[in-house]
Amino acid sequence: MNISQNGIELIKKFEGCRLEAYKCPAGILTIGYGHTGSEVHLGQKITQEQAEKYLKQDITIHSNNVSRLVKAPLNQNQFDALVSFEYNVGYGNFASSTMLKLLNQKKYTEAAAQFGRWVYANKKILQGLVKRRAAEKELFVKPC
Repeated sequence: MNISQNGIELIKKFEGCRLEAYKCPAGILTIGYGHTGSEVHLGQKITQEQAEKYLKQDITIHSNNVSRLVKAPLNQNQFDALVSFEYNVGYGNFASSTMLKLLNQKKYTEAAAQFGRWVYANKKILQGLVKRRAAEKELFVKPC
């Protein structure tokens, strides 16, 4: 399954785009639409075109991660919400999450309730994450 434009816009909205590297609230060097990696360094600047390229590459990786990890059938909205979620929390966190365990048991309602647990960075609730998780959950439970 591939992410829809709706899912891409959700990621863009909550990641925002910064063309100069910065440390996110979790202390991770980030650039563009939430792109991280060993190539990102303080003081680095990129173009909007490079930000879009990173986004496309990152979305492919995170979409593949969701496809590989989730064994239960998903509709497009569920897939889009999960790619946005995994894009933000990372492969390891999603792979070991209660959300994934519930999804793979086809307990969709219980899995959707897990979004609200992922609102912390450095043990502090971040309002941006509260809003993002609410939007991801809303999309996840929305019928196609």
